[in-house]
Amino acid sequence: MTKIAIIDYGLGNLRSVIRGLEKAGANAVITSEEEEIAAADGLVLPGVGAFHEGMDQLGPLKEIVIEATRDVPLLGICLGMQMLMDTSEEHGIHKGLGLIPGRVKRFPRGSGQKVPHMGWNSLVIEQVDNPLFAGFGKDEYVYFVHSFYADTLPEYTLTSTEYICSFSSSVGYKNTYGVQFHPEKSGAIGLCLLNNFIGMI
Repeated sequence: MTKIAIIDYGLGNLRSVIRGLEKAGANAVITSEEEEIAAADGLVLPGVGAFHEGMDQLGPLKEIVIEATRDVPLLGICLGMQMLMDTSEEHGIHKGLGLIPGRVKRFPRGSGQKVPHMGWNSLVIEQVDNPLFAGFGKDEYVYFVHSFYADTLPEYTLTSTEYICSFSSSVGYKNTYGVQFHPEKSGAIGLCLLNNFIGMI
């Protein structure tokens, strides 16, 4: 049976992620074991908190994750998505996993809108044929909580969202995918995305 490894590096609401994946039909396990991550058929990198803390906590698992994505799909969620990028400007410039080209930036100040961006917002599907978003309609709503966003090229942007500025709310390159929103907190449409990810493994 296909197994998904949810990477446990000390940050993130892992229980809600595994419940979401199991509800979508996955055989999922929470693990920090290198062998288990390397042997998995698919990977999920969740996370909440600061970018540099996430990268520090990931520590020796960085190379295992990068190596694994050559053969199996990876889905980054929230901070996990941001960690896929080249760099982040949160609390100084910090290096990410470099799996998707781009930089993590703070929302511009002075707009009058609150940061963090918190709550339900819509997705504009930029790459309509991408299997991660099969079955999605126009302007589907998902749940966000974040103060920083991924700034990347259109070719890596699967969906965009408008809040203070237009930003890449999901990204993809080769076997690596990331969503800034929380599919496990986004109701039926979030389960649809998780089910799509399972189907891509």
